[in-house]
Amino acid sequence: MKKNALFGVLALVAGSLIAADSSPKDEVKAAAGKLAAKNNYSWKTTVEAAGGGGGGGRFRPGPTEGKTEKDGFTFLSMTRGDNTMEAVLKGGKGALKTPDGWKSLVEATEGGGDGQPNPARFIGRMLQNFKTPAAQAEDLAAKAKDLKKSDDAYTGELTEEGVKELLTFGPRPGGGNAPTPSNAKGSVKFWLKEGVLAKYEFKVQGTISFNGNDVDIDRTTTVEIKDVGSTKVDVPEEAKKKLT
Repeated sequence: MKKNALFGVLALVAGSLIAADSSPKDEVKAAAGKLAAKNNYSWKTTVEAAGGGGGGGRFRPGPTEGKTEKDGFTFLSMTRGDNTMEAVLKGGKGALKTPDGWKSLVEATEGGGDGQPNPARFIGRMLQNFKTPAAQAEDLAAKAKDLKKSDDAYTGELTEEGVKELLTFGPRPGGGNAPTPSNAKGSVKFWLKEGVLAKYEFKVQGTISFNGNDVDIDRTTTVEIKDVGSTKVDVPEEAKKKLT
C-alpha cells in the first residue's frame, strides 16, 4: 500500500514538472497535434487583403470551406472573386474541379507562360503546398520567434524567413524560383479550447516584385475550426479517379 501511494505521489510530481517545463509554443504544438488526432473536422478560412495587395478582381481571395478526415480525404470549396472552385486532396495527390471537369493537380497546372490569367493553374499550384489547419498551425508555431500566452490566446512575431515563405505560398513545385519578398514581417495568434486548437490567425506584410513592378502585400488569414468529430467528407467519384 505504501509503495502504491509513493508511486502515485511520484507520478503527480513528474506530471507537474513536465507541465512546468512546457512552453507556450509546446502547448500550441500539442493542441495542433490533438486536432490532427481527431477523426474529422471542418474549418472556414477567411482572408483580408489591405490596400489592394494580395489579390483583386477575379483572383480576389474569398472564404474557403474545408473538411478533412484522419488518414482520408480533404475537401475544399474555395471562392476567388466571382468563382467558386472545389478540390479534393489525399496522400499527397489532389484533384481540382475546372470548367472542363475534374483534373489532377498535375493536369491543372500544365502549360502556362501565355500571359493569360488562369485561376485553375494558380489554385492548383497553391494546393501543391496545401496543409490542413492542424499541420499549418504546427508549422506556424515553428515559424514564430516566440509565443506568449495572454488572456485566452497565444501570440508572437513570425521569423522573416517564415513570412517570406507565407507571402509566396511556399516553395514552387519542381524547384522553380519564386519572387523574393522584401520588408517581410508578420505575426500569429492561436486560440485553444480544452487543450485543442480552435482558431488561429496570421498576418503577413511585405513587398514582392511582379514583372518589374513592386506590389505591397498586407494579408490577414483567419482559420476557425468547427464540427470536430461530426464532419462527413463526401467526395465525387470523378474526383476520386483523378487521385489514382
